[in-house]
Amino acid sequence: MTMKAIDLIELQNRLESLTVFRALLSDKVISSLLEFIAHPCNSSYCEFVSNLYNYGFGNLTDYVKSLCDSSDNIVVRLIGQGKCVPDYMKKSLVTELETLQLLCAVKPCDLQQYIQNCEFLPDFESAEFELYDYYNHKLDNIGRYGYGIYSQNTMFCVADDASLVPVEHPDPIRLSDLFGYDLQKKQIIDNTKALLSGKSAANVLLSGDAGTGKSSTVKAVCNELSGSGLRIVEVYKHQLALIPRVISELSSNPLKFIIFIDDISFSTDDDSFNALKAVLEGSVCAKSDNVVIYATSNRRHIIKEKFSDRDGDDIHRNDTMQEQISLSERFGLHVSFHKPDKADYLTIVTKLAEKNGLNIEKSELENGAERLALQRGGRSPRLALHYINSLLSAD
Repeated sequence: MTMKAIDLIELQNRLESLTVFRALLSDKVISSLLEFIAHPCNSSYCEFVSNLYNYGFGNLTDYVKSLCDSSDNIVVRLIGQGKCVPDYMKKSLVTELETLQLLCAVKPCDLQQYIQNCEFLPDFESAEFELYDYYNHKLDNIGRYGYGIYSQNTMFCVADDASLVPVEHPDPIRLSDLFGYDLQKKQIIDNTKALLSGKSAANVLLSGDAGTGKSSTVKAVCNELSGSGLRIVEVYKHQLALIPRVISELSSNPLKFIIFIDDISFSTDDDSFNALKAVLEGSVCAKSDNVVIYATSNRRHIIKEKFSDRDGDDIHRNDTMQEQISLSERFGLHVSFHKPDKADYLTIVTKLAEKNGLNIEKSELENGAERLALQRGGRSPRLALHYINSLLSAD
């Protein structure tokens, strides 16, 4: 079917009959298009095009595809949960995809013909598009593409009510941006691929010196494997008690998730680690095969322990200390990141310089990097990146 076979009134009737995709009627672009069809004039036309532009699209076809991708409707939910879709819903889905396919092909002239003076009206782009085939491909591969907010976002944070919110400006770092620590990266990649393939995957603790790339590695792995159905959810320390609710929400999702806890540590009188311990032990409310926890810490045992903590009036003080220290042992995989020696540090500096196209003598580059390390009291990949960025900004 094409727009030549249907007029705008019929399109209006079909759009207003949407059921599976009913939520699309509250979308500003779609509702303003319906308003134009009901009351065609310059103002209503420009309102429609303005809304299309303001959502970052000049192409109506791409916008409709985006709406379908992000639709959190009953059909994708049933398929995502591995349940059967009733035949009557399948029939509705087919009919509605045909309607939205017609919408994809609407051209400016199809609308402007209803306006007498259209000389100064703005244009937009569109094209005929096999939306039915496109959407069914997404449904057949829902474990890779996801649906709703998970279809077009890879990184999320947690609101106070435990709902997930897409990160507006996610870190785009890739594994190709990270140098050194090949063994550590391989351990994390292999564990994450096991998660994606449905095999048993471990919760991971990445510990070691600051600036060695622990957090960057987790985010880079997510960016690298997002096309295979991986998403990351960052949880802050004060939100640890929300983790069971987050996992419960994610457990029926067809995608795989890393719950990421960055730079975690506890004092000996901090009871919030009990929430994390309960999840790591696999409590009934928190167990899920599609979710793992990756945590980073600059401390090997996570608990900040002072010599004075070894004293006190706890009758079973040794048991208490062992419980606190053993928290790090509850992670199935422990990956250590340590500061590089001089040779590894300079190798990282050299590779970063090459990647960024810096034209500088090797001796000058290395001497400058080593001077900065002496000034800062140690070497790290983060310091190497700071050094390269300082050279780039000086050019």
